[in-house]
Amino acid sequence: MNFRRQLRDEPIGFQLAPMIDVIFLLLSFFMTSQLFAQWETDVPLTLPTARSGQVSRRLPGEITLNVLKDGTIMVNGRPRTAEELRTLLQRLVEIFPGQPVLIRADKATPYEQVIRVLDLCREVDIWNISFATLPPETR
Repeated sequence: MNFRRQLRDEPIGFQLAPMIDVIFLLLSFFMTSQLFAQWETDVPLTLPTARSGQVSRRLPGEITLNVLKDGTIMVNGRPRTAEELRTLLQRLVEIFPGQPVLIRADKATPYEQVIRVLDLCREVDIWNISFATLPPETR
């Protein structure tokens, strides 16, 4: 009785089917994430301008808070009350400490509404906050 296994002499070739599966999954992931990132900037806001303003790259995992002219706070395309926003931000900070937040406020938004959003961020211990502005138009 021969208990030895037969050894293969030829090497196993490159497996193309698993590689195509991985490429397809990566492609669908990046297309989906780009779509969600675009929704946040589709809120109709007129951003204020600043001499140092520039279009910045989004940080990974950055949450965008849109503050409309009437003080409505929009997150993920839905209006949120102050309590809903506080609860959402608290859950995010528990999971991801140091969570970055971008505040996009219309230039006609009363200052009091922006401070209200800043105060909510401070209550839940969010310190990584940035404001969206545009560079001034050159004429």
